[in-house]
Amino acid sequence: MDPFYNFGIHAYRFGVSLATIRNRKARMLLKGQAGLFKRLRSKLDDKGGYIWIHASSLGEFEQARPLIELIKERDPQARIVLSFFSPSGYEVRKNYDMVDAVCYLPFDLPRNVKRFLDLVKPSMAIFVKYEFWGNYLHALKRRGIPTYIISSIFREGQIFFRPWGGRFRKMLDCFTTIFVQNEESRQLLASVGVTNVEVGGDTRFDRVAHVREMAKDFPVIERFVSNSKLTLVMGSSWEPDEEIVVPYFNEHPDLKLIIAPHEFDRKRLLDMMARINRPTELYSHARIGKAASLDCLIIDSFGILSSLYRYGNVAYVGGGFGTGIHNINEAAVYGMPVIFGPNYNKFREAHDLIAAGGAFTISNAEEFNATMDRLLSDADHLRQSGEIAGTYIQQHLGATQFIYDRIFPTQK
Repeated sequence: MDPFYNFGIHAYRFGVSLATIRNRKARMLLKGQAGLFKRLRSKLDDKGGYIWIHASSLGEFEQARPLIELIKERDPQARIVLSFFSPSGYEVRKNYDMVDAVCYLPFDLPRNVKRFLDLVKPSMAIFVKYEFWGNYLHALKRRGIPTYIISSIFREGQIFFRPWGGRFRKMLDCFTTIFVQNEESRQLLASVGVTNVEVGGDTRFDRVAHVREMAKDFPVIERFVSNSKLTLVMGSSWEPDEEIVVPYFNEHPDLKLIIAPHEFDRKRLLDMMARINRPTELYSHARIGKAASLDCLIIDSFGILSSLYRYGNVAYVGGGFGTGIHNINEAAVYGMPVIFGPNYNKFREAHDLIAAGGAFTISNAEEFNATMDRLLSDADHLRQSGEIAGTYIQQHLGATQFIYDRIFPTQK
C-alpha cells in the first residue's frame, strides 16, 4: 500500500498505545502483539502450507467456525492458522482445538506482513466479513496465494464506493473470490467494476442451526421455566436494555425472565438484582429444588447463551442502544420472536425479520411495553411470529457448503 495508508496504520497503533492508559482491551491487544512471532514460531513447522483464516473478533469467528469444522471434517490433516485482531475474539478462542495455532494478527505494516507470511507460508487465506488489510492483501496477491473473504456485506456508505476510495477499491481486486451475503452487495460491487464476486450467503445461519442441534441441557433452568406462562430470555444485554425490560418485568407476574448480560462483574450483578423486585437468583447460586419458585435468573457464566434461548418464548437481544445488536440468529433459530433496539442497520437478518414479522425493533420503553403486551395477550401472534423467525433461519442454511465447494472444488 502507499505511504498514506502505512501512516494511518502507524497512527492507529500509536492511538492504541495511548488508549492503554484507561482501556483494558487496548492493553490486552498490545500485550498480545508483544512476542507474537516467537510464540507463533513455536507452534508451526517450516513446511508451511497452512490455511490461514482471519476473523476480527468473536462474532466473525462464529462465521468462520462452520467452515473451519467442515474443512477438518473433510480433511482431518488440514493445517490451519487462525488469527484475530480483537482481544474479545482471541482471549475467548485462544485454545480452540480445531486449528494448529491461534494468534493475534500483527499490525498491517510491511515488515510485519512479510514476517507473518514467511512464517505461516499459507496455501490460501480466508478473511471474514469486514476484514480489509491492504498490505496483507497486496502481499498475498504478489505471492500468488488464493485469497477469499466470506460472509461479506457491502453498503453504499462504505469507502469503496466513495469518489476518493480508489486505493481501497484496489484491495478488492486482491481477492480470488469475494463471497457476499446478498445480491445487493454483488450489484453494488459491480457498479464500481468489481466482478470477482459470488453470492454465498451467511455462514452464521449454519452455525446457529448446528448449535441448536447440539444445545446443552440445563436442569436448573428446565425447572425454572416449568411453571411459566411465558419466559423472556434477554441475551447479551447492556444497561440501557435492562432499564427498559426490567421495569416491565417487575409489573407482569405472569412473565419470567432470564438475563444473560454481555459483560458483568460483581458490582454490575448486584446492581441488576437490586433493580428487580421479584424473586431473583444468580444462576451459579440457583438450586433445582428452589428454581421453580424464582421469577428471574441472572446468568453469571459465559458461553452458554446460545443454548439458553431454547427455554424462552420470546427473546430480547441487547446492543441495539449501543454500537449494534448482537446475534439475533441465535434466538430466532429456536422459533421465537426477537426484540431489539434501534441500532440494527448493519444486520441484514434484522431488516428481513422485521419485514417478515418475526422480529420487532423498539426505541423506548413505551414501544417495548406495547410489543410485549401483544405477545403476552395474543397467543396466535406469538406463535406466528415465532414460526416466521424459525422458518427464516431454515431458508438461509447452506452457505458453508456452497463456499467450501468453490474453494475446494476437487474435495466435494
